[in-house]
Amino acid sequence: MQLLTITAMIFAACAVIFALQNNIPVAVTFLLWHFDGSLAIVLLIALALGGFIVALVSTPGTLRRQWAIKRLNKRVSELESTCSSQKANLADLESRLPADSPASQKPPYVGLKDIILGKSGNIDDRK
Repeated sequence: MQLLTITAMIFAACAVIFALQNNIPVAVTFLLWHFDGSLAIVLLIALALGGFIVALVSTPGTLRRQWAIKRLNKRVSELESTCSSQKANLADLESRLPADSPASQKPPYVGLKDIILGKSGNIDDRK
């Protein structure tokens, strides 16, 4: 952003220097409007009008992007708060789980030999 500002300032300074070196009287006619003045004034007015038109054209896009950024930042903060509350709920539910619950026990290992011989996977049946 600073580089863009510096570039714009250098361009504006060059335009002013160019306009001041070209101060020949000129007549400008646009539709019904007639203006007599120096070329420097005409060039500076044209430069200012160009900058104003660029600002008018780029403003709606800039505003839309800023609104989208605000909306997305708000959505991110909502999702982060939802995520943290879900993590807290998960930790609470895990703390309520009994230590000897079936979910915490591993199923017994049943090997291929046990399957072929028809033995079940229960530890009590293996003798």
